[in-house]
Amino acid sequence: MTKKKDKKKPKVNPDLEGFDIKIDSFGEIKSTMDIDKINEFLNKNVTDKKLTDRKGNKKKK
Repeated sequence: MTKKKDKKKPKVNPDLEGFDIKIDSFGEIKSTMDIDKINEFLNKNVTDKKLTDRKGNKKKK
């Protein structure tokens, strides 16, 4: 017997609705959304941990 899997869609941010990403047999990334739109979303919603010290929170020696 084979198990039947129900594919449920995960909850996503409305800005990323319809986003899908796959890697083809050549290792190439295929996306349903433009990379510039993805970067814009990430810049707006994710803080870059590498840059937190550069924004006025300099460590003392």
